[in-house]
Amino acid sequence: MARTRDQKKRRGELVAAAGRAVLKHGAGQVRLRDVADEAGLTPGAVLYYYSELDSLLVETHSRAVERFCQQREDLTDKIKDPREQLRAAVRAGLPTGPDDELVQLLYEFDGQGTRRPGYGRISREYFARQVAIYHSILVAGEAAGHFHLTATARDVGRNLVALEDGYGYYVVLPESGIDLAMAEGLILGYAETATQCPLSSP
Repeated sequence: MARTRDQKKRRGELVAAAGRAVLKHGAGQVRLRDVADEAGLTPGAVLYYYSELDSLLVETHSRAVERFCQQREDLTDKIKDPREQLRAAVRAGLPTGPDDELVQLLYEFDGQGTRRPGYGRISREYFARQVAIYHSILVAGEAAGHFHLTATARDVGRNLVALEDGYGYYVVLPESGIDLAMAEGLILGYAETATQCPLSSP
């Protein structure tokens, strides 16, 4: 049992090292040596736990998605009013700024989705999971009489996630002129139109 725990801990440390290496070098340029250097190990030691670099990077991507989505789901699950849930979901779906390393990491991996099937699969699942968060909020709000949707809950959710992805990129891009507050306001503006419900003021 102790050996299993040690291996789990070491794999977690390697995932963290891989994330740092990707942020330094880019998901398309990172090499086994870069990860090993971040972890303070030899490349051979890294391969003892992962048979190839790609399997380590795919797990790093998957864990980053899980962390992001779980934080968002935990936050919205604590809120009862769908209007408050929707506002919270929008804010939680955006990066805090150019130094938001978790979102930077997700953008790095998502950019590889068209070239590497493993990343593409995770990105598709990531998108669907975020849409599902919005879908449940929108359906609940409509059932409660707060929302009067101008399109299906699924389509409104897809549009909200797409807006997050687009504006979020410029929030993490230094000197883009778009910060968290602006992005949040613009997305809530669409959400108000799509739900026919005032949302801008908490």
